[in-house]
Amino acid sequence: MTKKQRALEIIERLKKEYPDAGCTLDYDQAWKLLVSVRLAAQCTDARVNIVVEKLYEKFPDVDALADAPVEEIEAIVKPCGLGHSKARDISACMKILRDKYQGKVPDDFDELLSLPGVGRKSANLVMGDVFGKPAIVTDTHCIRLVNRMGLVDGIKEPAKVEKELWKIIPPEEGSDFCHRLVYHGREVCTARTHPYCEKCCISDICKKVGV
Repeated sequence: MTKKQRALEIIERLKKEYPDAGCTLDYDQAWKLLVSVRLAAQCTDARVNIVVEKLYEKFPDVDALADAPVEEIEAIVKPCGLGHSKARDISACMKILRDKYQGKVPDDFDELLSLPGVGRKSANLVMGDVFGKPAIVTDTHCIRLVNRMGLVDGIKEPAKVEKELWKIIPPEEGSDFCHRLVYHGREVCTARTHPYCEKCCISDICKKVGV
């Protein structure tokens, strides 16, 4: 079985296992997803979803966040960790959205990457979830699982993993596939040395390289 054949089979099995898998960050506007994904670095999505409720109560739109003192943003987002750098990036990002993009989030990958605090993972998430464009989000679950599954060979760097996955994942499947990897990584293929292979829907075709 080639990597591409394995990838296509895994995609279909995960679709059956997690038919409704989607982004676990709560948002109803594109700019809110940008804020949440920045806060999610080294923090759980569940905690981020709680923290942003208070943030949006005080600063309900792009203009309000752009005008907000960084110290006030930091005081609210501190429970997510790295409060100062995250608050600084959020403030700078919202100012650019306000001043350059009329409060809208750009739908161009390179323009997203130019925003403060936005890396390839964040840009891919926005491209896939907000704009419905091809995207591969290489978060920690994705990197761990695709190595175990044998879709990539011992690669840990997110950009390199992304590059390899683009070769074998159909563009229209990338975004949902990565969301399903998050669900599977939390429930079955955990970060433990011995994950729950006995209840894994792809155990018979998984390489189980022990990553």
